[in-house]
Amino acid sequence: MKKHSGMRPHDIVILLKIIAKGKEQWYMKDIANELYISQSEVSESLNRSMMAGLIASNKKRVLMSAVQEFVFFGLKYVYPQKPGAMVRGIVTAHSAMPLVNKIQSNQNFVWPYSEGSQRGFSVEPLHPNVPKACLKDVKLYELLSLLDAIRLGSVREQKMAMDELKERLN
Repeated sequence: MKKHSGMRPHDIVILLKIIAKGKEQWYMKDIANELYISQSEVSESLNRSMMAGLIASNKKRVLMSAVQEFVFFGLKYVYPQKPGAMVRGIVTAHSAMPLVNKIQSNQNFVWPYSEGSQRGFSVEPLHPNVPKACLKDVKLYELLSLLDAIRLGSVREQKMAMDELKERLN
């Protein structure tokens, strides 16, 4: 087995994709195709997640409490984000569901995406293909938007995102 050289941002995207699938059966090739990531990268990612204790040794069952702990207490430090320039893209963080109806703000945050319809401050997604993948998977989109609210938001926004995420992970 390879040495664990640390988690990568897309490892979280892959774990959230598995969570979004729920009880639906999946194969690595499905995850790769739906996230626009190579099968070998998905395989390596699952190995890293297994070594980090975020997925079971069979690489099929996500260890929800471990993922929740990492997302709530480590994500914003390991993959920090500050809003960038105004761009066109797809809304994220508190600008997207499920927080958009709970948090009023005059500023939008978006993942830069040429086919996006919204303008806002640029937020780098955890993987470049996240916007494209999220347009085809609403559950994944909501999970990743909540992660961005944790990465970007104020304490109040982070708490609301954590509460929403906790509901979806349990």
